[in-house]
Amino acid sequence: MQNDLHTERELLRQLVRGDHAAMEQVYNRHYRLVSRWISKMGGDEDDAADICQESMIVLYEKSRNGDFELTSKLSTYLFAIARNLWYKKMQNRQAGVVKIDEGDELNIGANYEDDIKAHHERELHYQQLDHALGKLGEPCASLLRSFYFNNNSMQDIAAEFGYTNADNAKTQKYKCLARLKKLFYSTQVK
Repeated sequence: MQNDLHTERELLRQLVRGDHAAMEQVYNRHYRLVSRWISKMGGDEDDAADICQESMIVLYEKSRNGDFELTSKLSTYLFAIARNLWYKKMQNRQAGVVKIDEGDELNIGANYEDDIKAHHERELHYQQLDHALGKLGEPCASLLRSFYFNNNSMQDIAAEFGYTNADNAKTQKYKCLARLKKLFYSTQVK
């Protein structure tokens, strides 16, 4: 991760110098992540483009500040800004306000460190969960993925895994979940 931070800091320096290729590279990486998230949150492509552009402006303005230091992944920082911009936009839509004024735009990234920390912790938990799922084995891993990730009903799971009824599938899911929890908590960084 230290090399990634070094590379991203160099990319940030290029942005500050006005390197168009660096800006395009950061924007394209950032856009895919934000676009998927905004789509899940009920937005469309126009919303994603607006939020990405606004978050790039916030990044550019903050990076030109002499005391700015990137302490997380650039994608994490930009995602935190984009998320705050999106929530602000939704608040304005609900209140009937369409335009975000420049003062709001500059303050949106103010709590980014808390957002970055929360995002990093979530990312770590997902990695630990993925690791625990890998150690869980079959059929438990597939059963839990089928229920939690694919949103299959217990009836569908019973048919898929050959259980006699949904109650038996539910009992097995409970046992698998207990094993997963045990593996998950045993892999957590102390």
